[in-house]
Amino acid sequence: MNVIKIPMFPLSIFPLPGEMVPLHIFEPRYRQLLEDAENKDIAFGIYYNHVSNVEKLGSLVKLESVIKRYRTGESDIIVKCVDLLSMSKLYRTFRDKLYPGAEVQLWNINLAEPMEQALREYFSEYMSMMRLNHPEKAISMYDAANELNLGFEDRLKFVQSADDRKSSFLITRLKYQMQLLKEVEKAKDVYHLN
Repeated sequence: MNVIKIPMFPLSIFPLPGEMVPLHIFEPRYRQLLEDAENKDIAFGIYYNHVSNVEKLGSLVKLESVIKRYRTGESDIIVKCVDLLSMSKLYRTFRDKLYPGAEVQLWNINLAEPMEQALREYFSEYMSMMRLNHPEKAISMYDAANELNLGFEDRLKFVQSADDRKSSFLITRLKYQMQLLKEVEKAKDVYHLN
C-alpha cells in the first residue's frame, strides 16, 4: 500500500464508505480546509479520534455540498465517505496550512462489489420490516452497514473483521434489529389506548 499525505480532520465520528455526514465548521483552520475542499476539489481524512481506535483508522471524505453559510464565517456542510484509511502519522499542520495533515494508506474500498446473497436476503427482510423499499439500490455490504446505523464501536469491529467475516457480522446485527422490531410489534398488540 502506498503512503500518501492528506489533510486531516480529527473528530469523534467514524463514517463508513457511502455514508453522508453533516458537519458544522467553525474553527478557522477547518474553515480553511473547507475553502480548499471547495476550490480545489480535494478529499480529506476524518480520523476517528477515540481511545478505542488503537489501529488509527479513519475515513476519506469529499465535500458533497455546503448547506448554509453564516455571517460569522461558519458553515454547515455535508461530506460523503469515499474510502477508509489507516493513519501512520498525524501532523499539527498540513504543508503551509492551518489545518492538520497525516500520512495514510487508503483501503480502496469497492462500493460496486455486491453483498453476499445471505446478507442480501436478511437486509431485504429488515428493510421491508422498517417499511423502507430500496434494498435493490443497495449494492455493497457498506450500504447495509450504513442502514443499520452502527455505533462507533461496532463500526470499528466491522471494518476490522476479516473480509470473510464481515457479512456474518452484519447478519448478526440485522437479526438482532429484526428481533427488536418484532418485540415492538408485539407490544403494540398488548397495549390498547383508551
